[in-house]
Amino acid sequence: MSFQATSTIIIIIASVIMIILEKIFPYKKNQKLIREGFFNDFILYTLFQSYILGLIIFGFLNYLYSFTGVEHYRILANVPLWAQIIFFLVVHDFYIYWFHRWQHNNKYLWRIHEAHHSNTEVDWLAGSRSHAFEILINQTVEFAPIILLGAAPEMAIIKGMISAIWGMYIHSNIDVREGWLQYIINGPEMHRWHHSDDDNDEFKHNFSTKLAIWDWIFGTAFLPDPRKRKPILYGLKDTPEYPIKYADKVITEIKTKNIKSPKAIYLLPYNFIEIIFLSAYEYLLQHIVAFRRFKKV
Repeated sequence: MSFQATSTIIIIIASVIMIILEKIFPYKKNQKLIREGFFNDFILYTLFQSYILGLIIFGFLNYLYSFTGVEHYRILANVPLWAQIIFFLVVHDFYIYWFHRWQHNNKYLWRIHEAHHSNTEVDWLAGSRSHAFEILINQTVEFAPIILLGAAPEMAIIKGMISAIWGMYIHSNIDVREGWLQYIINGPEMHRWHHSDDDNDEFKHNFSTKLAIWDWIFGTAFLPDPRKRKPILYGLKDTPEYPIKYADKVITEIKTKNIKSPKAIYLLPYNFIEIIFLSAYEYLLQHIVAFRRFKKV
């Protein structure tokens, strides 16, 4: 079995574990697995977009590989794999912290980031919803150094696997209490506040992805006692022009029909195709809306 196939299996197993833990130890109780935007996030963002953008990104990186000649120096060739993993995790995470923070403070970059905040339910799958331009930028920056610095051949696969699993973890609906580790390692305890859409500005905190230490060092950490306070709302309630819920309206209409087993309706070809079609329409609108005109003040 190839290393890439093994990493894919590990990601699938991790996602199943996340789903199980969300049911056993939910942060927000009674949250459904097939929630609003599920098909959009799973089929369009997780499967379709990840595959297409992967081809584009690594096609571009292979061009850089052959064009620049930097890889011939093989700067990291003799560095142990464990040290390469730590190096790329820390350096890329530092970049992500500052780019993510910039996105929240720049009206143009926010337009390609708001998709990530549009989910009204945050779970293991919610982190997959990101505008294609944002993914192109971040994953190019993530994988270019790995290829150009002559890292181990399996390094890109390992880094991608860790990023995928960690992304599921920090968005998961799991009631995790990391204690003092939350000052170093990021988790859902902090990151769910970043997706908060309450009336305050909690979403302007907790920009870290893997290492929470950046937020504590640079003064953007926000972590109230979860026994006393939790975020109530998620999403973009102040952005009514953001397109969501097309496919979910159809699902609701289907469920309200006189059917003995509403869940079985997803298996009917006609309804499933209709849901996928509307999810694709929703996906396209969520990309196009990033280029809408700014409101005059």
